[in-house]
Amino acid sequence: MDDEYAKLLRRMNPPRVVIDNDSCEDATIIQVDSVKKHGILLHVVQVLTDLDLVITKAYISSDGGWFMDVFNVIDRSGNKVQEEEVINHIKKTLESDDISAPLLRRTVGLMSSEEHTSIELTGTDRPGLLSEVCAVLTDLHCNVVNAEIWTHNARAAAVVHVADDSTGYAIEDPKRLATIKALLCSVLKGNSDMRSPKMTLSPPGVTHRGRRLHQIMFADRDYVKVERVQGRAEEKGSSPQVTVFDCSEKDYTVITMRSKDRPKLLFDIICTLTDMQYVVFHGVVHTRRMEAYQEYYIRHVDGLPISLEAERERVVQCLEAAIERRASEGLELELCAEDRVGLLSDITRIFRENSLSIKRAEISTEGGKVRDTFYVTDVTGNPVDDKTIDSVRGEIGQSLLRVIPNSGSPVEAEGAKTIGCIFGSFFRAKSFQDSKLIKSCS
Repeated sequence: MDDEYAKLLRRMNPPRVVIDNDSCEDATIIQVDSVKKHGILLHVVQVLTDLDLVITKAYISSDGGWFMDVFNVIDRSGNKVQEEEVINHIKKTLESDDISAPLLRRTVGLMSSEEHTSIELTGTDRPGLLSEVCAVLTDLHCNVVNAEIWTHNARAAAVVHVADDSTGYAIEDPKRLATIKALLCSVLKGNSDMRSPKMTLSPPGVTHRGRRLHQIMFADRDYVKVERVQGRAEEKGSSPQVTVFDCSEKDYTVITMRSKDRPKLLFDIICTLTDMQYVVFHGVVHTRRMEAYQEYYIRHVDGLPISLEAERERVVQCLEAAIERRASEGLELELCAEDRVGLLSDITRIFRENSLSIKRAEISTEGGKVRDTFYVTDVTGNPVDDKTIDSVRGEIGQSLLRVIPNSGSPVEAEGAKTIGCIFGSFFRAKSFQDSKLIKSCS
């Protein structure tokens, strides 16, 4: 009965989106009002993130059955969102009553089952692992259409879409699929994997690829610190700072986070909180130069705040892992070339032969062209020297493989200036209220 009433309420009060490009000099302001529903905040952030928009500031509030968000956003070049097609897509998607509707791109199973086979992989990370996986797929006549690979705390996870290299369609023969699974699991296991590697053939669906990778790594317990990885992060001084404390007066748990800013950071945090079954009631997000600050007032979906110390520690671990998984560790390399069968296998083999370790990768193919991004270090996790990069580019092609300068996020240039102009007094008032609330909670 409650479910039917909630559906009726949503139909009577559909989501409303206001996009304002006039009131603020440096950012587009997007306001979303809707009936509250678990997962709606993640949906909104996901839509903006998948359009490559950078959220420089946000105010989140959901109380009394109603949800309201205000976002300051810019594109990757630091400009306002001006394209009508993008603005119309934001309004159409966010004003849809179905928050689980598939988005434009970057989703697992976005294409039909006839077009590709989706493979999920988890195992122990090691230098050359991606090269070995690609070599196996090439030997089995599988062409990688697109993929995303993450590594964190000595664990590796990937979502890979493959097609038969002769037909260009999905692989459906059960015996062939069993062979692919057996060989990939063998590669993932290596010689000393204490945890069982996994390979899953996932059916087409609407699970967002980034969200699925978070879920895979969370299930693999990558948030449990590995000593040598933790030590290296501390040496770099880049570890995120996450605190969790009680706010008994208001019956919330308060989470604060400071970390180096980067694209998709907000999505990664909200995704993790949502999948851990927490609801964000209030929140403030600020980016200033290269630092991001986030503050949330949360409860579990059952309406209760966090009460156990062990749960607090687990939340801290999981949020730190969510921040670190997509951190751009290593030198960024971009490959743009004509697609051909075995290209990815050849590229990753050259990396391996030059002692490069791939920490993260995004593989995409469209219109016969590949556009791949790799983040690489040497095998010890240290920066790659220029001679090695020159050698790799010489083998692959100087014009095909580019080194992307580490110029930082556009937030560094724009975020410090960006203020919520139209909602400026609103933000300031809320900040003042929050500061009083924090004092009462401390």
